[in-house]
Amino acid sequence: MNKTAMNPTPSIKSSENVLRASHVAKTYDEGGLRTEVLSDVSFTLKRGETMAIVGASGSGKSTLLHIIGGLDTLTQGEVEVDGRVLSTLSDAERGRVRNRSLGFIYQFHHLLPEFTALENVCMPLLIRGTSIGEAQKQAMVLLDRVGLGSRTHHKPSELSGGERQRCAVARALVTKPPCVLGDEPTGNLDEANAAQVYALMLELNQEIGTSFILVTHDTRLAARMDRTLVLHNGVLQESPKP
Repeated sequence: MNKTAMNPTPSIKSSENVLRASHVAKTYDEGGLRTEVLSDVSFTLKRGETMAIVGASGSGKSTLLHIIGGLDTLTQGEVEVDGRVLSTLSDAERGRVRNRSLGFIYQFHHLLPEFTALENVCMPLLIRGTSIGEAQKQAMVLLDRVGLGSRTHHKPSELSGGERQRCAVARALVTKPPCVLGDEPTGNLDEANAAQVYALMLELNQEIGTSFILVTHDTRLAARMDRTLVLHNGVLQESPKP
């Protein structure tokens, strides 16, 4: 396929921040037991930049991802996504920011089982009001790009694990969001399929300029990101590149 059909943006990193977390803290109070999960977490993500967040199991990586994605609330601090401070928005407004500015990829694909690959990838566009014809056109471009051009009318149960995850990547990117958040996006795949999905995400980062924040245990993937941040005892620290 001709990659120019995707209207790629230049891969040069801009100084503009697409996401900013400032002094983010998260504490749970349950039955008189107070648990501090995140403590004074601050970072910025530039447009087109890739970042890995690593840390031990239970260190709060997924919690942080959910907070910066507007899926969970914070105790202190603020998160700004594409110029909008999430804590100042209504639930409906946060939903619109998620639809227009963010894409999500999870360890389990979360495709809707009753819909085909094409229908699943169309969904974010239809939610924002794109016509069915235009949504299908844009979804087909992404499905072709991720190697599923011949599988568009297959339902998730008819796709392999790697195909389902590539479909999830296409769904996350079909709106060309400024930023995609991935929570162990290849943790459920074998080594060969994981490598294929890794390579695909990095290629698409270069082609359409989408920023990525990936929570991962995979040190090989983290090493391929522009930056790696380590979450330990609720504190996020930059890990120097070797």
